[in-house]
Amino acid sequence: MIRKESSQGVGYSVVDINDVAHVYAAAVPRCDGDLADQAADALETIRDVLDEEGTRGSIVNQAVFVRHADQIGQCRRIIKAFYGPDLPATTYIAQPPCEGKLLAIEACGVGRGRGEVQIERRSERLVITRHDDVAWIHCGQVFPETLADSVYPRSIDAFGRVGRLLADAGARFDHVIRTWLYLGDIVGPEGDTQRYKELNRARTDYYRDIHFGNNHVAAGQEIYPASTGIGTDGTDVLMSCIALTTTRDDVRLVPLENPCQKSAFAYSARYGSDSPKFARAMAVAVGDVITLFVSGTASITDSESRHPGDVEAQTHQTLDNIAALISSENLARHGLPDRTATLSDLAQARVYLKRRADYAPVRSVCRARLGELPIIYAEADVCRPELLVEIEGVAYAHRS
Repeated sequence: MIRKESSQGVGYSVVDINDVAHVYAAAVPRCDGDLADQAADALETIRDVLDEEGTRGSIVNQAVFVRHADQIGQCRRIIKAFYGPDLPATTYIAQPPCEGKLLAIEACGVGRGRGEVQIERRSERLVITRHDDVAWIHCGQVFPETLADSVYPRSIDAFGRVGRLLADAGARFDHVIRTWLYLGDIVGPEGDTQRYKELNRARTDYYRDIHFGNNHVAAGQEIYPASTGIGTDGTDVLMSCIALTTTRDDVRLVPLENPCQKSAFAYSARYGSDSPKFARAMAVAVGDVITLFVSGTASITDSESRHPGDVEAQTHQTLDNIAALISSENLARHGLPDRTATLSDLAQARVYLKRRADYAPVRSVCRARLGELPIIYAEADVCRPELLVEIEGVAYAHRS
């Protein structure tokens, strides 16, 4: 199902689903020079991939990683000029690319011209794709607007802004299946507690009366979206998400928990008064196709951090955790029998590194275990001080 290629130095994956091509690309500039030069190089390589696959104009969701937050304004102008009317939902993240470049781009496209696909581009923050009677809603670049300067009120405000953005697309927050929560100084202090713990308190309170999954989950099942909570430069909160709406009655949402880990929402008070409310992954079954949105995953078993100070061992443990999460045994445990996925079924990944100096050994481990795969490596603080690496991705399950 997944075809992995490279073109002009850019790794990309193509997943053909019901004659619709889903393209995942990771572009790091091949040149030096200023931001304009590097952005042009990265964008042209993405265009080359789309031209090669016959899917030009298909990018619907994009994350742009920049070395410095003060580059975002210029970067937005470059991105807007390049895409014109085909502008994707774009999130600009102040996480320096580990290769030392000024930016890196992760792009997701839904191919036009093979199957019937409708792409509705509302703004640079909101793009809706429709195919197979399912609407996928991509929301990006959501900052809070409140004048409050602490994490809790700013997070609550940002969640509310996501909800209003979804409403513009005819959706609600309970349609969300995947979130990204970026927080500056994530492990830093906030009063007598920690900033990440305050983000989790806000998430708990905002989610309190939301029943995710609508009619697409098993009755009585506790469900939260897949999620990544990760550090970024600065001190603010930034959010993005994917939501799904459909009238089909054969669409199932299955939150996956990891047999190697305690559910994050069941963590003890040792990790905060309010536990992180997210699923380890979200399986989205549309007919015979199962997409696995893998949450940010780290070197944790049960609820304890493992291999302190050893980044290679942490990377192996993290990949072991993902492998167990998407395995046939775990999918069967969650009511998806005769399905399986391995690390080779990942279509894309992001690798967050606390220390850029760890890039070479982590990249070596990932290359050995993941092979050819579009991967973004970004420098970002992880939610526990002792954790050095975090990995997320998208995989596709197939019949075992």
